[in-house]
Amino acid sequence: MSWGDIPSWARSASLSLMQSLNFVEPMTYEHCCRVGLTSRKLAQALGLNEYEQFVAEYSGMFHDIGKIGVAQEIIGKPGKLDPKEIDIMKNHPVISEEILKPLAKVDPFFKDLLKPVRAHHERFDGEGYPDKMMGESIPLIARVILVADTYDAMTQSRPYRKGLPEDVVFSELKRCAGTQFDAQIVGAFLEAKKFWSPEVYESSNESIIHFIKTAA
Repeated sequence: MSWGDIPSWARSASLSLMQSLNFVEPMTYEHCCRVGLTSRKLAQALGLNEYEQFVAEYSGMFHDIGKIGVAQEIIGKPGKLDPKEIDIMKNHPVISEEILKPLAKVDPFFKDLLKPVRAHHERFDGEGYPDKMMGESIPLIARVILVADTYDAMTQSRPYRKGLPEDVVFSELKRCAGTQFDAQIVGAFLEAKKFWSPEVYESSNESIIHFIKTAA
């Protein structure tokens, strides 16, 4: 498939979904926008084609939309979750997939987002969730999103904690390469890290995130 196979209505449909997320959970909305942008740039750094880059961007943007279906007292809890809350939170990739399924039934582009969105918390060593996938059996785009997601989650401040400095986050990514993360993807991320600031590419007119930010 190619860039031309993305349906003309993809942007407006995505805007509607993201507006719903922004209304319910604005911090998650902002996080998803950043992860979508970073996933696209990381896919580009890995040499993926233009269509695959857009799959990475849309999948990264939708990866946490399932948190709409998680209770706000769990999403916004200022501290560690208890075991039951963790199990509930771990269901959000499945909910994200379910939210996208109606669109996937009418167009193959959105169908291509389902597996990466569901698998974005699978670990290279098989210790992730929800399906305990391992290594290269995890969809490549999902492995891309995991690195982008972790980078953003660790560097951004929250009401209950301050974001970590980038050098600390880069060290953690290197430490977990080959276990939590695909080592090749971590290497590409670190090599091209100058591109990860959203200000570098957020103004791109072809970016779905740029469309959503300006249309919302």
